[in-house]
Amino acid sequence: MGKPATPKKVLLFVATLFSNKEAYYQALNILEERFGEILLESSPSKWDYSDYYTPELGSPIWRRFIFFRNLISEGDIAQIKIQTNEIEQALSNNGKRTINLDPGYIGLAKLVLATTKDYSHRIYLRDGIYGEVTLIFKNNSFRPNINTYRDYADESYIKLFNLLRIIYKDFLLSIN
Repeated sequence: MGKPATPKKVLLFVATLFSNKEAYYQALNILEERFGEILLESSPSKWDYSDYYTPELGSPIWRRFIFFRNLISEGDIAQIKIQTNEIEQALSNNGKRTINLDPGYIGLAKLVLATTKDYSHRIYLRDGIYGEVTLIFKNNSFRPNINTYRDYADESYIKLFNLLRIIYKDFLLSIN
């Protein structure tokens, strides 16, 4: 029989989508205040995987990932999603978001995203928040699942996540 254990410490990140750079930098400051020092910020890349966010965010839409130095407990991701939703709301303009913030984490075996949307491949965490195993680590690289968003399956994203997994693994070695 297995015994419950303390959740693992994992590497927190927030994926951002925005067209307004000012909104990005406002969010960045708030995120750093809430979640601590930033370990790495990805370069902006144009996000053109769908038009879903265009009516709300405008265009062109840019993607940036923000990775945080402080490791979190896997169980914290639901509360972090609630906090990022609050930040989105605070930065909204006339009822429309100016930025989309999607928190997730990198562990040794997987990359998980938090979401408010239920679907067949997501599990309920708490407080209206679901978790999605977006990428699995297999054969020395992250790999997409059948329902992985197209952008997360992109080779450039996977290279970034593989690099951050190496950094995360070094963090684990330094705290053990």
